[in-house]
Amino acid sequence: MSGRPTRTKSHPITAAPAPPPPPALPPGGGPSFSRALWRMTSADVSEGNHVTLFSDGATTFDAMIELIDNAKETVALESYILKSDTVGSRFADAMTRAAKRGVHVQLIADWFGMRGIKSAYLRDLRRDGVDVRVFNPVGFHPWFGGFPRDHRKLLVADSAAGITGGIGIGDEWQGGILRKRRLAWRDTCVRIAGPAAKDLMDAFGRMWQRAGGERPPRSERKLTRASRGADIDPAICAPSVVGVVEGDPWRVRVGRALHLQAAAAQRSIWVASAYFVPSFAEVESLNGAARDGVDVRLLVPAKYDHPWVHWLTMRSYKKLLRNGVRIWEWRGEMMHAKTAVVDGRWTRVGSTDFNPLGIAINYELDAIIEDPTIGAEAEAMFENDLKRSKEIRLRGRTARAPKRR
Repeated sequence: MSGRPTRTKSHPITAAPAPPPPPALPPGGGPSFSRALWRMTSADVSEGNHVTLFSDGATTFDAMIELIDNAKETVALESYILKSDTVGSRFADAMTRAAKRGVHVQLIADWFGMRGIKSAYLRDLRRDGVDVRVFNPVGFHPWFGGFPRDHRKLLVADSAAGITGGIGIGDEWQGGILRKRRLAWRDTCVRIAGPAAKDLMDAFGRMWQRAGGERPPRSERKLTRASRGADIDPAICAPSVVGVVEGDPWRVRVGRALHLQAAAAQRSIWVASAYFVPSFAEVESLNGAARDGVDVRLLVPAKYDHPWVHWLTMRSYKKLLRNGVRIWEWRGEMMHAKTAVVDGRWTRVGSTDFNPLGIAINYELDAIIEDPTIGAEAEAMFENDLKRSKEIRLRGRTARAPKRR
């Protein structure tokens, strides 16, 4: 029996009584798509932010060190990957300098992500005045410390500017300094200056508490929910509108955002995911958009730091390609980015990969930005990546041609 969907002819039926007319929409046409997106992801939203995209580790590290060196009151660093290598030593020196000049420096490191770190690394930071917390170490508690993990990557200085994305603290992202890996990993981060930096700091504070730190003052907790985004309509306010999405275990917030964006996209959905092992719902969302004529593109690595992930990723290729989704594999060193850009207007940059760990189990952090200028930059970045990638095609048959509008 063919798996191709069939259409059936409709038959006239007895007309039912006409339903009552829907209630009139409020001025402005009701909730915008952007507002629905923020509601779906429980994001803290703010307008008037200045956003900068980074596409490599070296530039990102320079920007992060600059934030630490210029901080006057607070530095908050959270990183799943933390190593005591060349890059890690550079950050340790910057945090020590900040602590010695009176800045309150906080560091959250994930127990699993920092495995292999030199024992003296955290000890020296604590001795020099850095307040360090290790998230979910192995022990006699739920899952014995195996899950969930703090997979987030975040730096905030003075609650005024922050950097988040997929880049960890390690030489992999630097390039040119490792014996066997001369090229840097391809990754993306975003620098956000403005009101959203306070939301990033609030997100850090909640993870700090989970890692055993003190609870934020009640007044600060009330401020976060009471005054953030209450009167913002992202469809009409000034750029850049930023929603800070905290991916908590079992909340599947970024997954739900993809479903909504796939349903609402008019022109394009371009996704880069380092460890793409999607659920059936995510595959169906992308397939549905592609069948309806949306330009759906997926960029994944060809080389992996965990080679077995490639086999899991390839299992979804055939179904995606048959429905018109186009897939590219990055031909350089590990492509570690976790980004999406929809219709050149909504850009997501963060730590969440489309796999069960990223969507449903670990703690993640993403920024969703509504700004056509940033969207255009993200699309240009994506297209430049495709020049260094190879498109994957079905063998012996043609992928389903998307419906043309």
